[in-house]
Amino acid sequence: MKLIMPIAALSLSLAAAPALAQEEEDEGFSLMERGAQMFMEGIMREMEPAMRDIEGMAKEMQPALRSFVEEMGPAFADLMGQIDDLSNYHAPEMMPNGDIIIRRKTPLEEEIDPDEEIEI
Repeated sequence: MKLIMPIAALSLSLAAAPALAQEEEDEGFSLMERGAQMFMEGIMREMEPAMRDIEGMAKEMQPALRSFVEEMGPAFADLMGQIDDLSNYHAPEMMPNGDIIIRRKTPLEEEIDPDEEIEI
């Protein structure tokens, strides 16, 4: 009798295992998906302190950024009003003396030698 109980319990658990495995597969994730999920959860736990630091830094910078936008916003809007379309301009260039110039594209550009120095 002592031997029959463990055998019965073992046979019941073996019979139920495929049904449980099928149920988990249908409702849950595959092993690869579960592994990827566990990996991402681990990364999130590792990144949590750094994210809190970034959040704190953003809160510290918020007043300075707000002030910058309030002061520079109107000037930037005025500048954008003077520039009709950014595609009409070349990329900014830094001159040897440190000045930054932005040249406007012209229709006659094909006739200009790009190696020729232009006097400003």
